[in-house]
Amino acid sequence: MDSELQIALIGAGIAAVVLVVGYNKWQERRHRRDAERAFKSEHRDVLLEPREEPAASERREPGIGGAEDEPRRFSEAPMKRSTPELPRLLDPRADCVIRLETIEALEVGRVWAIQAEQLAGLGKPVYWFGFNDAENVWQPIGPDSSGACHWFCAALQLVNRHGSIGETDFMRFSGGVQRVADALMSLPPALPPRGDTLRNATELDRFCADVDVQIGINVVSRDGQFEGRAIHAVAEKHGLRLGADGAYHMVDGEHSVFTVANLESGRFSPESLKGLVTRGLTLVIDVPRVSNGGAAFDRMMKMATTLAGELGGDVVDDNRAPFGAEAAAIIRGQIGQFQSRMADHDIPAGSPLALRLFSL
Repeated sequence: MDSELQIALIGAGIAAVVLVVGYNKWQERRHRRDAERAFKSEHRDVLLEPREEPAASERREPGIGGAEDEPRRFSEAPMKRSTPELPRLLDPRADCVIRLETIEALEVGRVWAIQAEQLAGLGKPVYWFGFNDAENVWQPIGPDSSGACHWFCAALQLVNRHGSIGETDFMRFSGGVQRVADALMSLPPALPPRGDTLRNATELDRFCADVDVQIGINVVSRDGQFEGRAIHAVAEKHGLRLGADGAYHMVDGEHSVFTVANLESGRFSPESLKGLVTRGLTLVIDVPRVSNGGAAFDRMMKMATTLAGELGGDVVDDNRAPFGAEAAAIIRGQIGQFQSRMADHDIPAGSPLALRLFSL
């Protein structure tokens, strides 16, 4: 009985240690969210708030599809048109969306220029799309887009790792899109309700904060320090890429599976590696941003063991205690729990929506 109790206590201790990173991030995000909420006003300002239009009656909508990464030319359409659905990138839970319809097809370059002036300085990403009637698909609008279309879509992302939008963000976005509509002489847009939008943003941010966990392990030198040139040689040998953020990344496709950073304060860079020395490395997996977190964690543990073996180090936790198979099994289970919660909320870890929500 005593031995079972000791094993349970050891397991609980390991879990507490490795979740320190995630708990600190949750605390930071919660305090930032509370501070923002303290400065928000819930009172309506009828002089500043854009007018809200009643919801349009239900209409048949064309389907969506096609790639949304390359600027393409838009085709004009007949005057009789149905309201397009949302672009594939967007999600009504995560984006404040406003559609604009114009009687005459407008050059998308003109729309881009006007919106850039009216919506500059917002604290969350803003996306613009134009509807290609010929291909029945929304296409993203950027500074290099060309062509003309009748339907446009503007979207403000509600949440990222800096927290949720506030009332000021909503007013600047909805008011700015209204001014774009006036400049284009489009049909009056249906603006989303302010209260519902802000409430949904707060709830989504609360959920994201609860599952926003990063888990790290360390490789420390047995002889006191690793040399930068040796670190770089081993990292490149095993497929790690040095990123602009000063950390090495294990990349799968376009996305980072885990990172390898300096355990000390300095960042890795091509210029600093020649004379750099450090006591150790930190490997981190960003749980919401990787699909199949258990497999990603196993890859990270394998890389930690490889780095330790080739550089002359040991794999340890934040308390410098050896990090063995039992601890790894506990952490793998916890990663699975967090990612299951995300799947239950239809925000799978590593999905395009998760990558947007868990970004800076």
